[in-house]
Amino acid sequence: MRQYLDLLKDVRENGLRKPTRAVLRSTGAKIDALSVFGRQIRFDLADGFPLVTTKKTAFNAIAHELIWFLRGSTNIAYLREHDVSIWDEWADADGELGPVYGKQWRSWQAPDGRVIDQIADVVAGIRAVVADPTASVGRRLIVSAWNPAEVGEMALPPCHTLFQFSVAAGRLSCQLYQRSADLFLGVPFNIASYALLTHLTGQVAGLQAGEFIHTFGDAHIYTNHLDQVDEQLGREPLPLPRLEIDPAVVDLASVERAQFTLVGYRSLPALRGEVAV
Repeated sequence: MRQYLDLLKDVRENGLRKPTRAVLRSTGAKIDALSVFGRQIRFDLADGFPLVTTKKTAFNAIAHELIWFLRGSTNIAYLREHDVSIWDEWADADGELGPVYGKQWRSWQAPDGRVIDQIADVVAGIRAVVADPTASVGRRLIVSAWNPAEVGEMALPPCHTLFQFSVAAGRLSCQLYQRSADLFLGVPFNIASYALLTHLTGQVAGLQAGEFIHTFGDAHIYTNHLDQVDEQLGREPLPLPRLEIDPAVVDLASVERAQFTLVGYRSLPALRGEVAV
C-alpha cells in the first residue's frame, strides 16, 4: 500500500489549506482541509488485495457496504443489521438516504420511463467483450452514480462518481473517478471496495482481476486528522492479504458476505478520527 501512503504524504506536505463546509458533529466547529486537485494511484490486484495495513481497516464494513450497493438499496436497514454504521450520519429518521449509489447503479430512471440497471448492463458488456474483443462496447463499460437530475435529493452527492472497466489479456481492470476524497478515513474504504468489486465482477464474467486505478479530483486531509496522518506516515506497511471467492458466485445481485474471504490480513493498530459531516 505504498501508493496510498505516498499520496497521503504528498497531500500532507503540499496540500493547500482551504475552508470547507464540514463540521465536527461533536462540537459543531467548522474544520479546514489540506487539499490538492488531480492525482492518480494504481494497484495491480495480482500483487495482493489492497487493504491498508498501516492501521486496522474494517473489511467487514467495506464488504457489507458493497453488497448493499449491489442490491440497489438506499435504506441503511441492511447495514444496521450487520453492525455497519458508516452511513448513519446522513440517514433520516426512517433510515433513508435518497437516490444514492444503489439507486443509480441498479435503477437509474431514464426520461422516457425506462429503468436502467447499470450493473447488469456492464456485466453483459464485459461478457460481450470476452466473446468478441472487437465489440464496440469494450470502451463503454461505464457505471455512473452522478445523476444531475437527482443529486439534490441525495443525502450526500456521490463522492465516488463514475467507474469504467476494461478487458485485456484475460484480465478485468477498473478505473474509478472520485470527485472528493477524504484521504484518512474514506479512501482506504474506497480502494478496498472497488478492488473487491473488480474481483467479484471478474469472477462473474470469467476473468482474473487486473488493475485498480484510482483517479482523484479533490483529495484532502481534514485538519482534525493531521496527528493521525503523521503517525500513520511513520509506520511501515505489512504484506498484503489475498482474496478468496466462492466459485458459486455468478451474480452480483445475489452475492453474500460468506462467499468471499480475506486471507492473511495483518495490520498495525487502529487510528481513530472523527468523521466530518
